[in-house]
Amino acid sequence: MIDPEEELVQRARQGDLEAFNRLVLAYQEQVYGLAYRLLGDADAAADAAQEAFLSAFQHIRSFRKGSFRAWLLRITANFCYDVLRKQRTRPQTSLEGLPSGVESHLPVGEAGEDPTLQAEQEEVSREVQQALMSLSPEQRAVIVLCDLQEFPYDQAARTLGISLGTLKSRLSRGRARLREYFRERRELLPATVRSIFAPHDSDGAEEKSDEAGSFRP
Repeated sequence: MIDPEEELVQRARQGDLEAFNRLVLAYQEQVYGLAYRLLGDADAAADAAQEAFLSAFQHIRSFRKGSFRAWLLRITANFCYDVLRKQRTRPQTSLEGLPSGVESHLPVGEAGEDPTLQAEQEEVSREVQQALMSLSPEQRAVIVLCDLQEFPYDQAARTLGISLGTLKSRLSRGRARLREYFRERRELLPATVRSIFAPHDSDGAEEKSDEAGSFRP
């Protein structure tokens, strides 16, 4: 039996706009989330997501077998890299328009209707985004895919068009930089997440496994 997504892709390749729109609905949160984390601005992320979907629709006939999600997010990342190269400056971060998929990986639990938890979640989200913007775009991308969107390493590497070794190297350096960033600002963080960045971690310790040191704040 043909996979439902594969069927949608096949129909979209034949020019079926309805099928492509269903793919957009399935992945719009992930596309926007990646763009927001890379660019740090809600409006720029919305523009990038729109451009990524437009490019995907225009080039979908060139897509063959494989992960449509990985292909789509690679288009998104490449477009964001182009935007950042043109800017040549670090953008200002904004919390406006932050997608729920981004916040779902943060450590403050289910905020629900509790205004205190909601405010705390927003504070952590802001700190996470500022920390991400301290990284290079390449490090930022692997952190977002592997640690925030929880991609398997091999799929993240294919998505970004890099080798597994390169991905692991960028992850290691990016995670080290993020942990340093948060340790330096630990007293400014909400009490519920301070312990995550406690100074008992050995600064020079090597990762014992691929998952060691992962950044899931």
